[in-house]
Amino acid sequence: MKLFAASLVLALGIGAAHAAPDAAALYQTHCASCHGSDRFGATGPALLPDNLGRLGKRGAEAVIGEGRAGTKMRGFRAVLDEQSIKALAAYVNAPPPTAPVWGRAQIEASRVLTPDLSAAKPVFSADPLNLFVVVEGGDHHVSIVDGDSFTPIYRFPSRFALHGGPKFTPDGRYVFFSSRDGWVTKFDLWTLKVTAEIRAGLNSRNIALSRDGRHVAVANYLPDTLVILSAADLSVEKIFDVADSNGKASRVSAVYQAPPRDSFVVALKDTPEIWEISTAAQPDPFSLRRIALTTPLDDFFFDPSYRHVLGAHQDGNRAIVVDLDSGREVATLPLAGMPHLGSGISWMRDGHLVMATPHLKDGKISVIDTTNWKVIAEIPTPGPGYFLRSHDNTPYAWADSSLSPQHRDEISIIDKQSLKVVRTLKPAPGKMTAHVEFDRSGKHALVSVMEKNGAVIVYDAATFQEIKRLPMAKPIGKYNVYNKITFSEGTSH
Repeated sequence: MKLFAASLVLALGIGAAHAAPDAAALYQTHCASCHGSDRFGATGPALLPDNLGRLGKRGAEAVIGEGRAGTKMRGFRAVLDEQSIKALAAYVNAPPPTAPVWGRAQIEASRVLTPDLSAAKPVFSADPLNLFVVVEGGDHHVSIVDGDSFTPIYRFPSRFALHGGPKFTPDGRYVFFSSRDGWVTKFDLWTLKVTAEIRAGLNSRNIALSRDGRHVAVANYLPDTLVILSAADLSVEKIFDVADSNGKASRVSAVYQAPPRDSFVVALKDTPEIWEISTAAQPDPFSLRRIALTTPLDDFFFDPSYRHVLGAHQDGNRAIVVDLDSGREVATLPLAGMPHLGSGISWMRDGHLVMATPHLKDGKISVIDTTNWKVIAEIPTPGPGYFLRSHDNTPYAWADSSLSPQHRDEISIIDKQSLKVVRTLKPAPGKMTAHVEFDRSGKHALVSVMEKNGAVIVYDAATFQEIKRLPMAKPIGKYNVYNKITFSEGTSH
């Protein structure tokens, strides 16, 4: 009878062989050694819904099955069936059974120090202030490029998924990187060595460096914290548990340096407040000022005085201007199409300071007069884009259309006075092209071809002729030391 029952089970295709896969057990067997038994990350990134971002279940299934190029993540399709892969993808996209804990003890335990090497000068002959730091997302490396000869000097592996532009000390010697899974890395551009690392969060958005270069602020989505580190050795100085005045917790969208104010300005994702945190040594370091708003804002643009902040409303169709001195909202601008204010730039036009921003959903550049906060022009582009860049010494601004399926390979060059597109470039037909950055002089513009087998292309900024092409693995960003430490009007801050 037992034999008959077993045969019937097999014949009907039911039983253990067809039971739903035990995703938790599969995870511990195949994933925990790299991503941690709690999914909070180890040598590999954390596998949590907030950390995976737009990857989603289908994206996770593809990575589990095929692996991820340029990383240690191998594919498991040879050892796992489709049902098991789907179960694992659903598992890592579900909240963990226990809430993640990543406080002072965990942060401090993660810190790794490599003593600074004494150096009276850089170990290379290039101008240290005209270096480009190129983040290559294709295989998680960083390249250091001479901004005069456009020759790579050094290349080293980075943490997984660097994002939120690197930040430089005021003298340009050290650069700090942040990764999506919370790691902060300090790198010495003179000796070309990593000197310190620490994991300040599980899912981080970006970092900012204080005006004097002494403090690093880390904005976290998970946990809901803002972490202040010593720039000298990345030791923990203060942790803010982020919540509104009523105690409701909030993720941190971003943190920004406001040099003239000697402060950090913090955008909160889930509560209608802006925070300003003092970085002055006296009288009360890291004192917190709350600025109440009518709605949460993120993705900020600051005017050059850092008195006004222009923040994107979360409905994607308007922006709010906040006067940081008075702590009040002073204007609302109609900006349909999801403005990407973090890529905004400014310049003088007809005696007025204007700023311009691309849009993530519409093919246009909006130009705003900052004296009255009115939109004075909308410049059509072939499609929506992510970046807008210029330089103090060039009459042009360069915009991409990288978010357009049909025009992702086009760069629009805009005359900053006439507000007209004067040239359209196709640096690599059919390939995503974006993120222009200028050299120290403003005479050359560098463009990224953001593909696995991509490139950084050097252009003459006056004639728009190609000068040189450097092969790179998906160069998602490149940053000129001088332009960053001098807060050039044509680049993001």
